[in-house]
Amino acid sequence: MSGPGPGPADGGVLSSLTAVASLLAPDQPTVAEQVRHAHEDPEGYVRTWAIRLEDRGIYEPFPGLTWIALVDALHERKLLAEFDWKEGVDEIRWRMGGLASRPSVDPWVLFDDGEMELTTHDFLQVCGRHYREVGTALVVLDIESDCYPVACVSPRRVDELVSLAKSAGFTLWPLGV
Repeated sequence: MSGPGPGPADGGVLSSLTAVASLLAPDQPTVAEQVRHAHEDPEGYVRTWAIRLEDRGIYEPFPGLTWIALVDALHERKLLAEFDWKEGVDEIRWRMGGLASRPSVDPWVLFDDGEMELTTHDFLQVCGRHYREVGTALVVLDIESDCYPVACVSPRRVDELVSLAKSAGFTLWPLGV
């Protein structure tokens, strides 16, 4: 996993991370607060969120802790869905439908029957394309794992998010472009 290591707060990295959090969770300031906590006090963050982190096999601070904090905080607020690399299409559809940030127009009506037989990666790419058709972008917050943490965002904010994530030492990419 990439990213800055634990230690004193680095203003540029922290600023970029909290900007990403604010763009993905504009009405949820506690998301940015959790990211800040993980960055400024990684040991305290691991203690506070030990049970949640244990599910990921995380027991101590590591360089990507702030990015995991962001993914977990977004997931907790139904602003992100995380899919295994071999997730079934029906499960993906069900969890995407539960996102608080999903588009008001149902993109599933745009899907062809053949698209429902794709691999997880390919299906998520198709989802990204169809979501764009109804005015929403899908992005993956790469946690260097065999899963896809996916969030919805305004298409006009994607380049900014990619840039902010990169400046913080992490990877975020759009689906379906």
